[in-house]
Amino acid sequence: MILDLHSHSIVSDDGRAKVENYCQWIRRKALSLDGFVLTEHRLYDDESDYRSLEDEFGLLILKASEVETDYGHVLVFGVNEDLCAALDFSRVDLPLEEVLAQAQRCGALAIPCHPGRTRVGMCAHIETRGLVEGVRIVETLNGGSRGEENATALALARENNYHSTGGSDSHIVSHIGRCATRFATAVSTMGDLITELEAGRCEAVAWESEEWISPN
Repeated sequence: MILDLHSHSIVSDDGRAKVENYCQWIRRKALSLDGFVLTEHRLYDDESDYRSLEDEFGLLILKASEVETDYGHVLVFGVNEDLCAALDFSRVDLPLEEVLAQAQRCGALAIPCHPGRTRVGMCAHIETRGLVEGVRIVETLNGGSRGEENATALALARENNYHSTGGSDSHIVSHIGRCATRFATAVSTMGDLITELEAGRCEAVAWESEEWISPN
């Protein structure tokens, strides 16, 4: 099963894609993508209901969040009322240690994204402040990364035995599915997703030459 674990819709302040348009693009281009996760910036969208689009297009559409920490941006899966009460998602300086701890306490999962990116990635902060305990998974393939940013992220994962994920980081429709995560078993709920990610039964993949390629 192939899921794009990092995407943004118009709910994000810089997103320009409607969720329905993502679905239409996936169908029009016959992308071998089984679904995607909406990781909106600095908030959790608990209002939007995409079940009708799931039924119409045969896709899994899950919701998560992208928060900003003192170690860069982090994707948070499994957001619930307890976690929303514990963390102020609108902050741009959340302590990564607190995000990791609160996510674990609330049954969620925090994954640093595009760690190789300047300023908003974890690697730059590790160089000056060291590793943070509790990180188990990082995003090693990001569709919006440039130059050696993904290679830096992959090196970080290999050096620390982190599991790897991939996501397009799409903000416009045509970028959905540039990178994604492949799972060995079917995922149908956020609970399933967290279980497979925590177990490391996943790999980051990129769409190249009409097929999914894993650099791992």
